[in-house]
Amino acid sequence: MLTAAIALPAVGGAGAMFVNTAEELNLKAMTLKEPPLAEKTTLLDAKGDEIGQFYEEYREVVKLDEISEVMKTAIIAIEDFRFYEHGAIDIEGTLRALAKNLTSGGIAQGGSSITQQYVKQVLLNSAVTDEEKAKALEASYARKLNELRYAMGVEEKYTKDEILEKYLNIAYFGASANGVEAAAKRFFGVSAKDLDLVQAATLAGAVQDPNRTDPNLGRQQRTRLLERRNVVLNRMHELGKITDEELEKAKAKKLGYKGTPLPGGCGASPYPYYCMYVRAEILNNPVFGKTKKERTQLLNRGGLTIKTTLDPKMQRAAERAIKKWVHASDNPVASEALVEPGTGEIKAMAASRTYGRSKKRNEMSYNVVADAAHGGGVGFQAGSTFKTFTLLAGLKEGMKVNDGFSVGAGYRASGYSTFKNCKGENIGDPSHTVTNDEGSGGFKTLQTGTWQSVNTFFMKLEEEVGLCDTIKTAKSLGIKRSDGLPLQEYSTFTLGINEMDPVTVANAYAAIGARGKYCEPMVVTEITDRDGKVKKYEPKCKQVMDPEVADAAANILEGVFTKGTMRGVGGIGRPAAGKTGTTDAQATAWFAGFTPDLAGAVSIGDPRGSQKYKLNNVTIGGRYYGSVFGASIPGPIWRDTMLAALKGTKATDFHPLDTARFGGCGSSCAPVQRDREEPNELRDIDSDNDVSIGTGQD
Repeated sequence: MLTAAIALPAVGGAGAMFVNTAEELNLKAMTLKEPPLAEKTTLLDAKGDEIGQFYEEYREVVKLDEISEVMKTAIIAIEDFRFYEHGAIDIEGTLRALAKNLTSGGIAQGGSSITQQYVKQVLLNSAVTDEEKAKALEASYARKLNELRYAMGVEEKYTKDEILEKYLNIAYFGASANGVEAAAKRFFGVSAKDLDLVQAATLAGAVQDPNRTDPNLGRQQRTRLLERRNVVLNRMHELGKITDEELEKAKAKKLGYKGTPLPGGCGASPYPYYCMYVRAEILNNPVFGKTKKERTQLLNRGGLTIKTTLDPKMQRAAERAIKKWVHASDNPVASEALVEPGTGEIKAMAASRTYGRSKKRNEMSYNVVADAAHGGGVGFQAGSTFKTFTLLAGLKEGMKVNDGFSVGAGYRASGYSTFKNCKGENIGDPSHTVTNDEGSGGFKTLQTGTWQSVNTFFMKLEEEVGLCDTIKTAKSLGIKRSDGLPLQEYSTFTLGINEMDPVTVANAYAAIGARGKYCEPMVVTEITDRDGKVKKYEPKCKQVMDPEVADAAANILEGVFTKGTMRGVGGIGRPAAGKTGTTDAQATAWFAGFTPDLAGAVSIGDPRGSQKYKLNNVTIGGRYYGSVFGASIPGPIWRDTMLAALKGTKATDFHPLDTARFGGCGSSCAPVQRDREEPNELRDIDSDNDVSIGTGQD
């Protein structure tokens, strides 16, 4: 019928050559490759509630029965009113368009059926390069003929209803809305099933030239869209789909565009730092795809539903505790991560500042709770929280809880060979003296030295157990620098000279709470693809030390709350252990602690530069501090968080100390006459005063 009615210029011909047979046109059905549509990925918390979205194209695929009848009527009326009557090719429309094109000398009218338009959108969406996209849109008879061939194949494969459903889900409506569901929400704040006559006519009018009528671009575009809506209404009336009264009422209404903000992106998430961590984990972890390109497409186009480990109750607990002690307007920023021992599941990530790029609102533009690999920055020096790793190294090497040394107010290496890094290089510095806050010294044991956080004791302990063994112990618990660079292996490693992030430190302490079982930080528990196929992810754990060693460390660290630097803050009404940390001259402050059920780490520092903007003579959270220590702000935040996060959770006891292995003391006990726990040794709530560098300066 087509070739009998009209002569077409031959594909690739000079324009004077005509063909008039179906064989020469090769009008035979071709199979169209239909890659899955780009769909949004939805992020869920552990309870199944939505907490974020990712997408390359904002689209939500819906079934035809989830689209209002008036929307179907409107789109068919304006785009292809004979849709249910003709086959792949609308002969009348095509003849009309081709006749116009021949007289105009170019492509003046499209005459495309909805099926052909669907084909065009599939080809455009499948294009990767700019060249492929241009080819999919080029005004040529070659492209038109290919569309016809593909359309014939589509009509053979699907019913009319199926084609209409596919078209309404792939069509672009403007304002970054792909598909009718996304357009309904973006334009009017409703679902496609709830679109009324005016709204349906507006969307039906938008598909012809969505960029020209994009209401998000300005008044001129909105005026065009309103005019186009009325064209659709007139056409529906002409076809008898609406009455005179309905026409007049609808045309009298305003455009009604709401411009509902686009969902998605971590900036729109209620938990932006956690969202950023999940996104980075999926993009960087080969578990989720062989290449980064593959993982990016999966995340942004795959239509996945990702269930995460985030516990909303624990997240709220962290947020409220931080807000109580640090204001969003403060220059120093507090951040906290909560991790479950035995699984590595990250339960919460919170910070005192909101995520964003507004300097006026004092927002954070990076993930202050995480390392650089997960959107974070350089981190803050972790201070005396690192003494725990030296303590563990001592216990691993057979020391008992009451073993110790006599130490002075200052410590200086006896020679360059006193400390060796893990390359075996001599890095001792006899010219550098490490001091204690207020000069406390005397005989200190693993217990009292830890409770009082005595710098000179831990320097001596590190000398005895070996710097490299201390570093290896830390690494076995997942310790790595926040900026991704190698750990600084100086003699002051035990004093926390390396920059850390709360997730890494919390996870290391969680491993102690899990009796020496280290688990990789985990945020994704299962992923459901667009077809409903579910893949579950299990914790990746390994035993990195004897459980009894971890028990002994927990036993000592419990005393920090009752006899040490946290005794002025108090405990949480259940077994808990932890360690304060304050860097040299109060540049940053930390607290890391754990129960058998939950671990957490809190840091505070000034992101403008912690060494330049130290925590002295500052007002934070509306309170003035002459100096901020680990027990001043991080400790109370941790305490308040745990009280709320674990409310309703049955308390779990630590395993008791193996007294046969770690009780009493060995060859390094103090002389009998020495009083090892004088009250004045505990007079300072937080006497951490660690060095900031390990290269010869205090």
